[in-house]
Amino acid sequence: MKEENLDEKVPVRAYTKADLAMLYNPGVCITTALQLLRRWIYANRQLMAELQEAGYNKNRHSYLPLEVKLIFKYLGEP
Repeated sequence: MKEENLDEKVPVRAYTKADLAMLYNPGVCITTALQLLRRWIYANRQLMAELQEAGYNKNRHSYLPLEVKLIFKYLGEP
């Protein structure tokens, strides 16, 4: 069995919303994980302001690397 390295960082890259939500909420179903991540993002006004400045599109199915970097900055790494 492969040992898990707890010091590994989650890379900043493009993620589908579902993939990023599951990284933050691994123990729940995908729908719940997406809802939780969306709530956390929308509740953080500074994060939302920076995402909108970066060109965030709520209808896109993925987060761009810059958006992921901002999410990690405000919510911490998953």
